[in-house]
Amino acid sequence: MGGLTSISMFGFWANWTPFFFIGVLCVIILYFLICGKWYKDIPGGRPLKKGEATLFVVLMLAIYLLEGGPIDLLSHIIFSFHMLQMAILFLIIAPLMFYAIPEYIVKYVEELPVVNKIVSLFTKPLLAIFLFNGLFSVYHIPLVLDTLKQNIVLHDMYTILLFISAWFMWHPIFNKHIPDAQHMTNIKKILYIFFIGVLLTPSCGLIIFSNSAMYDTYTSGEAWLGAMTLCVPADTLNSVVQGAGISGPEYFTNFSPLEDQQTGGVIMKVMQEIVFGIYLYVIFVRWFRYERKNESQITEDSLRKLEEQKALYNQFR
Repeated sequence: MGGLTSISMFGFWANWTPFFFIGVLCVIILYFLICGKWYKDIPGGRPLKKGEATLFVVLMLAIYLLEGGPIDLLSHIIFSFHMLQMAILFLIIAPLMFYAIPEYIVKYVEELPVVNKIVSLFTKPLLAIFLFNGLFSVYHIPLVLDTLKQNIVLHDMYTILLFISAWFMWHPIFNKHIPDAQHMTNIKKILYIFFIGVLLTPSCGLIIFSNSAMYDTYTSGEAWLGAMTLCVPADTLNSVVQGAGISGPEYFTNFSPLEDQQTGGVIMKVMQEIVFGIYLYVIFVRWFRYERKNESQITEDSLRKLEEQKALYNQFR
């Protein structure tokens, strides 16, 4: 039996996907051209902040490691890495993109014809939550996951769709181009994050408490080899299988398929709890600071609203 380091046998191209890295590099260059050179041509444009640029590069490199580096290869071998990939991509990278991409660019894109209607519809809080969680749950139906894992076009399209739906889901909380007056209240943001966690629980629960391994691409040698063709060149895969006598993912881990599956579900749930806890803490801190900074204004607004309610009540007595 090998170990995780044994994935080196699949070669440089499978482990590091150079073409995907070139694509990521092109996106980073385009980002700096738009935000650093062409921003004056965009309404509301401003110089790029150092923090935004640094965060964007870090997030893009993280995407490369998750979708084009060793983690992507491991996600086709070990289910736990697949769930780690999902958690980082959709619960961490997607919301942080709102802080990496300047708000005027997000606003410009979202106000384009057709795009504005799509964004307006799918960023409605309830629809956004159910859309992402629905797509995530469907993805982890055994038949669907096994099919997607063996078809590169369907797999990539569904992953992109999931990422877009994650962007929609986090939009009501983290978008920066909408005026504060139109944002969710802090208490609604807290309930919103709590509701996301509630809807993620059934999928994780089914994966964790299942009595048997559900996914052929992590248990059946034939299906696993079909999934591996998405990230390993066919000739390399054939030579490795014939040379090392590998027939399935069990060569790379001491976990049984069921243990691996349950571990993956636990990873997703634990990471969700930690990440959501951080988001809630940030919201609480901002809420507290705002209340302290604007204490007198908040009191005045409350008294004014109370007087308006009394006047309205007296008017219709």
